[in-house]
Amino acid sequence: MRVGVIGAGVAGLATAKVLSQAGHEVRVFDKCPDVGGVWSRTRRYPGVTTQSPKAQYSLSDFPMPKDYPEWPSGAQVQAYFAAYATEFGLDPALRLDTEVTAASPVGDGRWTLRTREAGGSVAGTESTEEFDRLVVANGVFCEPLVPAYPGVDEFTAAGGRLSAGTEFDDAEQARGRHVLIVGYGKSACDIAVAISGVAAGTDVIARQLLWKVPRRIGGFLNFKMLLLTRMGEGLFRYLRPRGFEKFLHGPGNRLRRRMINSIGSVSVRQFGLAELGLIPAGHMEDIVRGAIGLASEGFFEGVQAGSITVHRDTTITRLSAADDGPTAELADGTTLRADLVVCATGFAQGVPFLPEDTQARLFDERGNFMLYRQILPLGIPGLYFNGYNSSFFSPLNAEMAALWIAADLAGAVARPAPEAMRQAVVEQLAFMDDATDTHHCRGTKIIPFSMHNVDEVLGDLDLNISRAVRATHWLNPVNPAAYRRMTRSLLRQLAPGQSKADSADRPPALLG
Repeated sequence: MRVGVIGAGVAGLATAKVLSQAGHEVRVFDKCPDVGGVWSRTRRYPGVTTQSPKAQYSLSDFPMPKDYPEWPSGAQVQAYFAAYATEFGLDPALRLDTEVTAASPVGDGRWTLRTREAGGSVAGTESTEEFDRLVVANGVFCEPLVPAYPGVDEFTAAGGRLSAGTEFDDAEQARGRHVLIVGYGKSACDIAVAISGVAAGTDVIARQLLWKVPRRIGGFLNFKMLLLTRMGEGLFRYLRPRGFEKFLHGPGNRLRRRMINSIGSVSVRQFGLAELGLIPAGHMEDIVRGAIGLASEGFFEGVQAGSITVHRDTTITRLSAADDGPTAELADGTTLRADLVVCATGFAQGVPFLPEDTQARLFDERGNFMLYRQILPLGIPGLYFNGYNSSFFSPLNAEMAALWIAADLAGAVARPAPEAMRQAVVEQLAFMDDATDTHHCRGTKIIPFSMHNVDEVLGDLDLNISRAVRATHWLNPVNPAAYRRMTRSLLRQLAPGQSKADSADRPPALLG
């Protein structure tokens, strides 16, 4: 088939690689000038690194370079994905600097894409192409959310600037300026650390404090040993608990709670949160109800040193101007000088290129994506999603979803009846509503149930790594490399003896 893929981030690249190896003709469109999605040079904020260590953020059959640090920088991650595209022959399939402005179904599962060149000498040129199937991989972090503050015109007239975090790509923009950073997630704290050495003032406006997990708990134990294992995932109750999980959430519940909340106690002591007045409400086990955040190196040290100021439990109510320049008024009555306001306030999960009637079938009444296995929209022929399964192991989850798509294109997935699939999606969303207090990004975040999703997707394909290897992942960090033969196994099932399938598991070249 001829398959169109919207998005050249990790999900789009993994989809293109697997489908190409399965014999399909693939075209990948992205409005950025380079691959990588959120890691594109046009979207990286200062100080950005991965939230998961490099081994856990790698694709199964293409390890990150040995000389990369454990938490690679944004530039290093982008270079890694660019090398992945080259290694697996995807470069000819890429249509970068090309925005998909409309995707329309034309019957029998086929789609027409209308595109517009976004850069170069042909900027503005429009084209139309038809595809047998379409994969949406534009990412759940595609459009930054910037609050609509009252007074923004007055604020900008006085010289103030309002920016999304992904639009703030150079710390020098903050030199000598009073900067307010809205948010308390990893990106907000990363930016605060990156600019605190050059800004005249760095203030973080936190509507709600979140629990932060140290990279090294107690200064020596890597957090991946606790939270990036199957045991760590099992500490959070899943919709369908299995095996030892039933003990953890039954007779062992007290032990389970002590295990996870002890991380919070260590964090309080390690970061001096009591002295800084920054202990979040609730307990560490509540992290999944807000956001599981890795602590930014240097953030709490900056607060201690006075180079970063956190205004907790408040919001900006109005942007304004005073005699000495632009200002921001906070809900607690404080007024702050604000030459630059950077909003690290999340993203909209949007598909504006799809027709309104298609979108009406895609969402439930609350705006959640109705996706079976986070992949298949219900009742929309020829359309798939990948990357709508944000997790600690996003590359691995995207790769396994690509296998599911390849199998479904070949008619090798035994789909349940439509009503059964709908019921499964409804139950999953209801469960995530409770597990995350509705903080699941309209149904696109699967943290902390990443490996449950992997197991369910592979279960549909009658594939998985051995029970013995999965058992080692209970106490050791999940290693995506353990899944490197899954593509080869699937392709052999779909087309025995095909040369492309036999070469799919070749040893990859390392960067550097």
